[in-house]
Amino acid sequence: MSSLSRELVFLILQFLDEEKFKETVHKLEQESGFFFNMKYFEDEVHNGNWDEVEKYLSGFTKVDDNRYSMKIFFEIRKQKYLEALDKHDRSKAVDILVKDLKVFATFNEELFKEITQLLTLDNFRENEQLSKYGDTKSARAIMLVELKKLIEANPLFRDKLQFPNLKNSRLRTLINQSLNWQHQLCKNPRPNPDIKTLFVDHSCGQPNGARAPSPANNPLLGSLPKAGGFPPLGAHGPFQPTPAPVPIPLAGWMSNASTVTHPAVSEGGAIGLGGPSITAALKHPRTPPTNPSVDYPSGDSDHVSKRTRPMGLSTEVNLPVNIMPVTFPGHSHGQALNAPDDLPKNVARILNQGSSPMSMDFHPVQQTLLLVGTNVGDIGLWEVGSRERLVLRNFKVWDLSSCSMPLQAALVKDPGVSVNRVIWSPDGSLFGVAYSRHIVQIYSYHGGDDIRQHLEIDAHVGGVNDLAFSHPNKQLCVITCGDDKTIKVWDAATGSKQHTFEGHEAPVYSVCPHYKENIQFIFSTALDGKIKAWLYDNLGSRVDYDAPGRWCTTMAYSADGTRLFSCGTSKDGESYIVEWNESEGAVKRTYQGFRKRSFGVVQFDTTKNRFLAAGDDFSIKFWDMDNVQLLTTVDADGGLPASPRIRFNKDGTLLAVSANENGIKILGNADGIRLLRTFENLSYDASRTSEVVTKPAMNPISVAAAAAAATSAGLAERNASAVAISGMNGDARNLGDVKPRITEESNDKSKIWKLTEINEPSQCRSLRLPENMRVTKISRLIYTNSGNAILALASNAIHLLWKWQRNDRNSVSKATASVSPQLWQPTSGILMTNDVTDTSPEEAVPCFALSKNDSYVMSASGGKISLFNMMTFKTMTTFMPPPPAATFLAFHPQDNNIIAIGMDDSTIQIYNVRVDEVKSKLKGHSKRITGLAFSHVLNVLVSSGADAQVCVWNSDGWEKQKSRFLQLPAGRTPSSQSDTRVQFHQDQAHFLVVHETQLAIFETTKLECVKQWVPRDSAAPISHATFSCDSQLIYASFLDASVCVFSAANLRLRCRINPPVYLPANVSSSNVQPLVIAAHPQEPNQFALGLSDGAVHVFEPLESEGKWGVPPPVENGSASSLPATQVGNSSSDQAQR
Repeated sequence: MSSLSRELVFLILQFLDEEKFKETVHKLEQESGFFFNMKYFEDEVHNGNWDEVEKYLSGFTKVDDNRYSMKIFFEIRKQKYLEALDKHDRSKAVDILVKDLKVFATFNEELFKEITQLLTLDNFRENEQLSKYGDTKSARAIMLVELKKLIEANPLFRDKLQFPNLKNSRLRTLINQSLNWQHQLCKNPRPNPDIKTLFVDHSCGQPNGARAPSPANNPLLGSLPKAGGFPPLGAHGPFQPTPAPVPIPLAGWMSNASTVTHPAVSEGGAIGLGGPSITAALKHPRTPPTNPSVDYPSGDSDHVSKRTRPMGLSTEVNLPVNIMPVTFPGHSHGQALNAPDDLPKNVARILNQGSSPMSMDFHPVQQTLLLVGTNVGDIGLWEVGSRERLVLRNFKVWDLSSCSMPLQAALVKDPGVSVNRVIWSPDGSLFGVAYSRHIVQIYSYHGGDDIRQHLEIDAHVGGVNDLAFSHPNKQLCVITCGDDKTIKVWDAATGSKQHTFEGHEAPVYSVCPHYKENIQFIFSTALDGKIKAWLYDNLGSRVDYDAPGRWCTTMAYSADGTRLFSCGTSKDGESYIVEWNESEGAVKRTYQGFRKRSFGVVQFDTTKNRFLAAGDDFSIKFWDMDNVQLLTTVDADGGLPASPRIRFNKDGTLLAVSANENGIKILGNADGIRLLRTFENLSYDASRTSEVVTKPAMNPISVAAAAAAATSAGLAERNASAVAISGMNGDARNLGDVKPRITEESNDKSKIWKLTEINEPSQCRSLRLPENMRVTKISRLIYTNSGNAILALASNAIHLLWKWQRNDRNSVSKATASVSPQLWQPTSGILMTNDVTDTSPEEAVPCFALSKNDSYVMSASGGKISLFNMMTFKTMTTFMPPPPAATFLAFHPQDNNIIAIGMDDSTIQIYNVRVDEVKSKLKGHSKRITGLAFSHVLNVLVSSGADAQVCVWNSDGWEKQKSRFLQLPAGRTPSSQSDTRVQFHQDQAHFLVVHETQLAIFETTKLECVKQWVPRDSAAPISHATFSCDSQLIYASFLDASVCVFSAANLRLRCRINPPVYLPANVSSSNVQPLVIAAHPQEPNQFALGLSDGAVHVFEPLESEGKWGVPPPVENGSASSLPATQVGNSSSDQAQR
């Protein structure tokens, strides 16, 4: 909401109060959430009007918003319960216990039991804690003191406890000023005008008694979104200067667009807000008012979106990294040779599905895995690298008896069924199939050719035209639409129906779920050309407008979620791709280059935040998103249908295209073709080599790892946050079986490949960050998630924050070794300093974790755990005093209120910050916890300890699934303080283990070591290591002050940075060692090093190089296997240390 609209609400509140509309005043206070009237709240509490107390509070907070809110509601309900007991009204007390207090049982079961036991007492004052409870009046007064403290401390009430300082009758004054201004504009002003209405602009009558027509037939104000609702994405423009019908490019995404005319601003009301943005319209639908002078905001339930939770512990949406699009000049039809090399335009594979492909989708992680649905109801799963079809399933109803009678009758009459849509879930663990007859089938995917029936839903009467997955309220859902003119939302776990959206007047053709600024919504398109948008609330469509083409239309966002496109074909064959201006709800640009009359419905896709592609005129047409002219056209060596179906893989390196005669062509760019060749060479060999070969399917684990090595040269140096491979998806071979072969081959390869040694400062870019003289040793180090700052925790419990500012040399304010940052402190000058115990902080084990939005850091240095605000450095709270002391912290990936805390007594405590309660205590280690990492895909927590043991815990019930001790090299005795660290690979299925004696990659579900690197006996121990942001590299630091860069796919060394590069000549590497290493969150080739002397250095390769060294060669079919456990001898270039 704009600040003027917010201020208008305060003026209305003042007016209502002056006019003695007491109930309405408090209703508006509550509904707007702008002003919390403490006096009114106190009166209602004193009077015991508990329902009104909670209703009023609901406008500002909910029970589970934060721990302050929870405490507020608990105290109120507890008081209500005690009063019922005091009156010996047992039935009412039981009702309060069940309806109001039971919600708190999940957070503190013991407390709930204790409250329940009060029912058994004749007088609850027999309970020791309640022995001082007086009469009702005094108890309410005592509670009110506590409530006021909680409200004042609650961040959700910040800036809402003071009413603005206004002159009396301010709204009346403004209206009078407006009327005076209108009177001055009268052509025949009367000395004493008779103003009888505010509904139209004032005008003195004409001399003959006629009235001048009112220029305004629109509302004074548009509907007012509530506080914190979906804010506009751009400035609201003025009303149209001349009356005109609403054009097809939508005027403000208005509902039921009609020919309402809008006067110019100078003729209209005093305040003009213009049409709302898409997002404002989603929150507040604008339906044509029956009375044109009134436009009330429609009611909606936006409490969830309205309240931003405090302390950085909110549910945060992780948007993908926004890679800046690179624009190209427009290319004409004949300029295909000049198309960017990034486009996948070369035919790399030709597959035959056996029936005509109708829909295709690449796996989101294993990006050479292609799902296909056909015109006869078949589904196929292809490993396109090896050209192997892993799965073929013909259409079959799984449980005919549970199907509706209309479906059974339809199948008897005509058993022919086509697939309308196939799509993977976001993590690739499920895929959905929408059929032309009623049904949606959901399969679970378990790797290779292992697909299993998960859900069958009789979803719609008639065809199911589209299907999508979405995550509203942290819960995976399936969204479907169909011929019955409805959109439905289903629980992806149980198949239960959650929502039905009705409002389209024609069959619904497509759905496009999305989120912006924490608001989840769904676009839908119908065959009458209407586009609507829905929130998950059953309150009806938020927008209603016509799509270009007014027939079959699909919508899609760019990969980063910032740009909205639609593609449609009219019944006459006119096709359109357009980009929408989300601020105005109008078409921003229309892309040129379609055939005059398309043969069929055009399909389109987007990739890389940069390119659009569509199948048209027996070819694939490409556009740069920033240029309406056709970039290039590719015919894929001919043989395409008139309007081929197309689908990019996640990274845009491959493009699947439907072809004639049941074919599928896979087009690739250089990186995609390199990836496919790697799979082609290795897939069968890898599956043969595995210990247990049960299926002919490719082993995605070993193959993908080899692919990573093959493509690292082309992929790791780009700034994409993901690569076109699944990464290290495991390898079942016995480690001992491959050692001799690898050692022999690495010696052989060394003749043509040489390790990159960096010995001089001039050979790379490095930067020593500005120092703080109070710091002696850097114990922990991390980049902020935004990539523009580095946070360090020193051994003396002080935090340091370096920020890169935007300037001429650093236009994007990202961390870089080329520009020095500022050692940042707030104006107050305070430091973020952890609580410490009586013992020296130098002896403690420091740990910290950063919230996903960089707002808060949770940290400990042997004492209590502290929660700091990163903007102000203020301590928000402290908790969990030792013993035991916290030694490692990790936020739960789906809920920042849940923290896993590793302790020095070897336990792991699962702690809920919101309710200040330990939910579970995990026991399995024998020494202190030194590492924790969550996988949101597998729903597990991996822990590591100083006992060199790794454990896997289920993050739903917190049961231990597996555990394993590291295999330490013979003759190597680790120090008693030796840490074992764990970090998940980007694929979320494998993790890196770092120990002073080794680096290892583990497959999580089997907890098997699939790769290992061990330094030679005389080498310095490993001090720390981390994946690069794309998981293609591993940066490792050693206690001899050297830093090594490994290719993660095969744990082979590719570059070594020696101490003289960054240590001054007068500093010995025996005196100063790197203790911690951190990788930039978006730049794969940047890392930072924290040293034992308190210094922090940032490293990047030379701009001319662009990457760290050259990847080592891939052995024939064995790249995914373990390099030598003992790495060669000193004559081998690959060894090493």
